[in-house]
Amino acid sequence: MSFSLTESLDLFVKEHNNRQLVTIPIVVFMLSILALALMFASTGAPVKLGMEFEGGTMIAVTTSESALSIETKYSDYPIIDARSAGERVVMQFGPMDNKVQRALEDDITASYSDVEIKQIGAVYGSALQLQAVKAVVLSFIGMAAVVFLIFRTAVPSIAVVLSAFSDMTIAAAFMNLAGIELSLGTVAALLMLIGYSVDSDILLTTRILKRRGTVEEKISQAMHTGITMTTTTLAALVVMYLVSTYSYLVSSSLPQIPMLSDISIVLIFGLAADIMNTWLLNTAILRWHVDRSTPRRRRT
Repeated sequence: MSFSLTESLDLFVKEHNNRQLVTIPIVVFMLSILALALMFASTGAPVKLGMEFEGGTMIAVTTSESALSIETKYSDYPIIDARSAGERVVMQFGPMDNKVQRALEDDITASYSDVEIKQIGAVYGSALQLQAVKAVVLSFIGMAAVVFLIFRTAVPSIAVVLSAFSDMTIAAAFMNLAGIELSLGTVAALLMLIGYSVDSDILLTTRILKRRGTVEEKISQAMHTGITMTTTTLAALVVMYLVSTYSYLVSSSLPQIPMLSDISIVLIFGLAADIMNTWLLNTAILRWHVDRSTPRRRRT
C-alpha cells in the first residue's frame, strides 16, 4: 500500500509545478479555518469543549437496556453521550442549573437501583486555557528556532511551522465535523500531531538541503521513507480505533474505550492531512527555495 501511494504521489509531484502543488493544501487549510471560525462564532470556542473543560455530570447505572435507548430516554436533558461498559451504561451530561440537575437525579434514582453520580467540575478554567494557548504558541516558536539553527535559513523553518499548524487546524476542523469534543485525549492527539509533522518535515528538509543529487531524486527518496513511516503508524492507529470503538461486536462484555477511540480517529485524520501538507505544501516550498537559491536549476 505504501509503495503504491509513494509511486502515485511521487508522479503527481513531478508532473505539477510548485503553485499547483500548494493549491490543494492551502484550500483545505482555509476551509478548516472557516469551519473553526463558524464554530467559534456560535459557541465561543473553535471546537466543542468536553466535560473536562466545561464540567458536567457523569451517571453510571446497571441495566440491561442499550446505551442508545437510554440516550433517547433522557434526550430532554443535556445528554452528551451514553456508552455501554459491561453490565453498566455510563451517561455524560453537560452543564445544567440546579433545578434541572435535581430533576435528572430524581428521575434516574427512581428508575434504577444501582446508580453512581459524579459531578465533574471544569478542570481547566479560562485562565488555564489561555496558558495552554500560550504554551502551544511558544512550542511553535521554539520549534521554528530549532529548525532555523539546524538549517540556517528561514524558509525551512516557516515551512515546518506552517505544515504542523495546518495539520492541527485540519484535525480540529474534522473534530467539529465528526462531533468529537475537545477532551484530555483529543488535546493529547493534537499535540502528538506536532511531533509526527515535524518528524516527516525534518526528514524531507534534511534530504533536500543536506544530501547530494537532483531535487527530484532527493524528494523521491525522502518520500519513500516518509510514506512508509506514516502508513505504518496509520495501520496501528486503525487497529486501535477498531478495537477501542467496536470491541462490543466481538463480545458484549468488552467495553468501549472512548478516550482511545477519540485519540486514534483524530490522529488518523491528522496524519492523512500531514501526508498532504508534507509532500505537497512543504515539498513545493522547499523546491521553490532550492530553485531560487540556484537560478541555473530554476524550473521553466
